[in-house]
Amino acid sequence: MSGRLLGEAAIKRLLERVLALSKADQTEVVLESNDSALTRFANNVIHQNVTERQTELTIRSVIGKRIGVAKGNDVSEAGLRRIVERAEQIARYQVENPDFVSLPGPIAVRKVEAMLPDTLAFGPERRARVVGIICRRAREKGLVASGALQVEVTELAVANTLGVYAYHPEAMADINIVVMADSSSGYADYFTLDASQIDAEALAREAVDKALRSVNPLDLKPGEYPVILEEYAVSDILDFLGFLGFGAAAVQEGRSFMGGRFGQRIMDPKVSIWDDGLGEGTMPTPFDHEGVPKEKVEFVSRGVANAVCYDSYTAQKEGKHSTGHALPLPNSNGPLPMNLYMGAGTATKEEMLAGVERGIWVTRFHYTRHLHPLTVAVTGMTRDGTFLVERGEITRPIKNLRFTQSYVDALKEVELIGRETRLEGGYFAYNRVPALKLPRWKFVSATEY
Repeated sequence: MSGRLLGEAAIKRLLERVLALSKADQTEVVLESNDSALTRFANNVIHQNVTERQTELTIRSVIGKRIGVAKGNDVSEAGLRRIVERAEQIARYQVENPDFVSLPGPIAVRKVEAMLPDTLAFGPERRARVVGIICRRAREKGLVASGALQVEVTELAVANTLGVYAYHPEAMADINIVVMADSSSGYADYFTLDASQIDAEALAREAVDKALRSVNPLDLKPGEYPVILEEYAVSDILDFLGFLGFGAAAVQEGRSFMGGRFGQRIMDPKVSIWDDGLGEGTMPTPFDHEGVPKEKVEFVSRGVANAVCYDSYTAQKEGKHSTGHALPLPNSNGPLPMNLYMGAGTATKEEMLAGVERGIWVTRFHYTRHLHPLTVAVTGMTRDGTFLVERGEITRPIKNLRFTQSYVDALKEVELIGRETRLEGGYFAYNRVPALKLPRWKFVSATEY
């Protein structure tokens, strides 16, 4: 796949050409190139191998305090000229934005190595070997495996007329598996920069084991129960906290649970949540879509609301500096965290089980939707392995349950936090999370499966 890269030299020349064509007061250009190879499987066989290559330019033109954004994928001379002219035309028709000050200026960006040879060389034959192991293990147990294995090479580059220039290439792999029986299912996934680290046997074992243990689930009356949430479920919690509350725009617009509560305890003192694009064990992101270096931001520190993340626009509104969390344009959400962490604790999952008299073990959540941003009230269902816990042991599988629960309230009292963390690809971010033991979770209805 490495031969499909545009390369930094070619990309830099292309960005410089865009800026030279601009007649606006300020211009920003973002190039995103993506080369993706995907192997899909269902019913224990591979049914699709596809590759896709995309290159997209986003140009932001600033004329006075009027801003226009245009996108395109034609990188010929004529194509570049059309995108530039379109962005400038859009800017001229906009009303002035009194809060806009300027595009960001240049700041040195740290280089990060994220292009490992084993990932670049992970072609269709190697993907097929991984999938083959998973499908065979499922078939041996009379189960059906489905899922997808993807290898993706991306290049992100940003430049503007104030002197910003940043370039970052990355190669990553991810796999997700669902293994099913007539009345049960199991799940496993893995995200990595090093595709050679994908352990097909371990992933198959995890998903197959959950499916076998979940066969013939029993009904359980809805209600409020203690829960042990595996990392898959905890990742969903971080997704919604990040999306709804940890960005400066959400606070400025009065739609964040963090608003007016900085310096106050909003969660259990055991809970710390932060974002770090250069942190250990994540998919590294050295800069944002404005070319501003990523900073570590501690949102919740030992239960206390501490800070939110900024892009240049939201930072300028408060006389602050950007923390490097600008998203691709156009964007109505404002800055958001993309590399979230929840701090680990000291407990094993066995220790979490030991103290539960009667509760529920949750593998992951499914089809979650938020109901209210200020409380992060979310509704959704359990999936792929839900079990009754009695007297410190998992005793039987139960049918999935629908819940309606404030994620903020759920973290106000945390009994135990897992000592190990797992990297999960969330709704829009990568989340490094532990398992959690919580004293209560509100299940509102049963499901048929």
